[in-house]
Amino acid sequence: MALAHSPDPVTDAAFTERQAAVLEVALNLLVEGGDKALTTAGLAKAANCSKESLYKWFGDREGILSAIVTYQASKVRGADERANPTTKEDFKQALSAFSEDLLAVLLSETSLALNRLSIGQVRGEAARGESAGLGAVLVDRGKRRIEARAIHLLTHGKRQRFITFDDAADAYTTLYGLIIGDLHIRALLGDHPDLDDSEHQARTRAAIDRFLTLFANALD
Repeated sequence: MALAHSPDPVTDAAFTERQAAVLEVALNLLVEGGDKALTTAGLAKAANCSKESLYKWFGDREGILSAIVTYQASKVRGADERANPTTKEDFKQALSAFSEDLLAVLLSETSLALNRLSIGQVRGEAARGESAGLGAVLVDRGKRRIEARAIHLLTHGKRQRFITFDDAADAYTTLYGLIIGDLHIRALLGDHPDLDDSEHQARTRAAIDRFLTLFANALD
């Protein structure tokens, strides 16, 4: 399945409550039935809405897939112009919130199902000479958007002199590694870490403490 780059009505601008509810149904269809279970007709029936509404909100089927990934990525909070931390403690809390969200989203059954589905498609697409389909969407609408939110937050932290670094992308790679480690690959392989909320929080606290130690402002 190659995803066409059709006009995209979906942006990061948040989905309405109704659109979010429809995307949750779409996620469930993907998790339970795989790629073939997600059709506009099937989604319209399962979500109790019209196909016309789906086309208006998301475009074609490929647009629905893009919206699903964008919706998943939007669950990872970051900093934006309306919520930039002004104290070091608030900055640390913002990093913790991002880290906890990242863990929760990456280890969720829906995200794992999307990743497994995209991995399973890669060989077939390559054999047919097609461009990457769902995998490309996951990178563009998922990975890159989460990374952009984190880099925004890290750059703000540097501007406020909470941390220091030479390259924001390298700093984010370090942060990601401290938070995730090998948990994501283990989960994809079926060795799903069963972490409760307190274990998630303990892991993210340790990761943030290590990150802040590594990137401490020398002038502090």
